Amino acid sequence: MTKTKIGSIPFGPYITVLAGATVKGKPNYAPIGAYGVVSQKPVLYISLKNSHYTTSGVAEHGFFSVNIPSSELLEKVDFCGRVSGFKTDKATIFDSFYDEAGNAPMITECPVNYLCRVIQTIPIFDFTMFIGEIVSVYANEDCLENGKPNALKVNPIILMDSGYFDLKDRIGSVFKVCSANK
Repeated sequence: MTKTKIGSIPFGPYITVLAGATVKGKPNYAPIGAYGVVSQKPVLYISLKNSHYTTSGVAEHGFFSVNIPSSELLEKVDFCGRVSGFKTDKATIFDSFYDEAGNAPMITECPVNYLCRVIQTIPIFDFTMFIGEIVSVYANEDCLENGKPNALKVNPIILMDSGYFDLKDRIGSVFKVCSANK
């Protein structure tokens, strides 16, 4: 297989999530691809541009949510990315709910939701990375299999370069795919 050098900017794929924060007493959501697992501990990170409305809410309250939308929510997710919370009230786009553990809204329509308490903040260029301890996890019952979310049932939105994609088929299990070099 021949490799071609195509640059130094990450293209993905990334699962698109909506970061949630309370800003001026209302829910606000920003779609991001810059989020993920930090370690084998219950910790996630999100990276938000400093100028984004949601960033101020996370910084003020010390909590954020990570909401994994299904591909059926693409229009609403994309809308949240096209408009700024500074100019558009995003509180009514989704039905929001809260956990008593922290002040960050979560989206009822999203199959999976994480509530995180900020434990570290790292400035990176014109972004802020918030590292958060997971304090609550919610999932729609119809997306669960053996008590855990099934990716095919969640049907997340995948961002790759400038396009959105969804899942079609399962092609293997983590740490169970046979190596060609046995």
